[in-house]
Amino acid sequence: MKKIILFFICVPLYAVADEDCATIRHVPNTEMTLAEVVNMGLCRNPRTASAYATLQSARFTKNAAHSYYLPTVSGNAGANRSHTDHDDWTYTASLSASYLIFDFGKRESDFAQTLATYRAAGFDYDETIQNFIYSVIGAYYTLLNMDADVKSARSSLKVAQTAKDTADKKFKAGAVAKADVYQADTNLASSQLTLERAKNNREIAKGTLLNALSFSASEDIKIKDMPASFGGDTESENIDKLINIAREKRPDLLKAKSQTNAAWHRRNSAFLKNLPSISVNGGIQTTDKTVGGMFEHMTLKTHGTFGVSLSTPIFTGFLNYYNARSASSDYESIKYNEENISNNAMMDVFTAYQNYKTARTVLKQSESLLKSATESERVMAGMYKVGRATMLDWQSAQSELADAQKQNNSAKYDLFIKRAAVALAIGDIKSGLKDDK
Repeated sequence: MKKIILFFICVPLYAVADEDCATIRHVPNTEMTLAEVVNMGLCRNPRTASAYATLQSARFTKNAAHSYYLPTVSGNAGANRSHTDHDDWTYTASLSASYLIFDFGKRESDFAQTLATYRAAGFDYDETIQNFIYSVIGAYYTLLNMDADVKSARSSLKVAQTAKDTADKKFKAGAVAKADVYQADTNLASSQLTLERAKNNREIAKGTLLNALSFSASEDIKIKDMPASFGGDTESENIDKLINIAREKRPDLLKAKSQTNAAWHRRNSAFLKNLPSISVNGGIQTTDKTVGGMFEHMTLKTHGTFGVSLSTPIFTGFLNYYNARSASSDYESIKYNEENISNNAMMDVFTAYQNYKTARTVLKQSESLLKSATESERVMAGMYKVGRATMLDWQSAQSELADAQKQNNSAKYDLFIKRAAVALAIGDIKSGLKDDK
């Protein structure tokens, strides 16, 4: 069975647009597809750029954690002059190294905590990208919807103008009363007002999409419609299967698991601070002293050291004790938060799936309604022209047709958005951007 998540256009979770997409100042003049719009947004939007910078910071922190397994080496050099004999100078140079060889696993816990935190940051970045893509999808189809409403409003205006012309002719011929002309004028004015409102809504939708792409809302943008067939029964998917996909791919669930893992290792690390650690240390030092002035007499001494040291906390003012208790409580809190996020995520999947099923039904109903309203308006127009219906009857049919067109436009593009919502709910918006050819 074809998966519900396989639709629209495949788009990666990173910007693949031209290299200069971040620096262009105006919207391209070409008609843009959904893929091109999403890629442009990923490249230009500051929200995605900020998320990437945060991820990079976490990556460097994770890389720095590798130092736990490497020795520390330090060097010192100095020169001093005796205050009792201004001609004597002493020069020293030393090199020392230390390496931790055993600490009851604290080093491993610290590194595992850092790695889990980095993974959580990666899932957080993925979630930010997916949410942004979904917002662009919504803005994209909202603009298409508003554009379709403008076209429908113009069509209704054309019908209203025809009714006005017909009423004028019939009134001049004495076939109808003046009231029909007034009704036609009122309906024409109402259609003109509806068209202006539709244009205003389209401009707002266009500005919303342009803002997501970090362009001025006053610019213009051309986008392609989505003529693909959709909403068939073959797109149904078992809800349990979708929930299983969400458990494997949803970024906030994976992030919560990583955060819980990090908290677990942080709790262990806090406890292990109470245990001793063993290190090896070594160093070499050279001392050079001049007596009686520079180069007159020099004494050079070199010696080295090597040893094993054990360090254990005896009393820290209860600092380690309370830190361990705090870390333990923090772990419990984060663990329950993971459970809460999981419950909410499963509800998101269920809700998105039910909304999608409802949207499919609404689309079919709106198509039937549009077909019926179109035929009704056509018949009523013919009946009015031959005197078998009143202007009020025709106007009612026109109003029903305009409403049916608006509902069908909304249902069509709302279904695209609801399908994307399912993909977002299961955490696979990339797979949720395939066109249903």
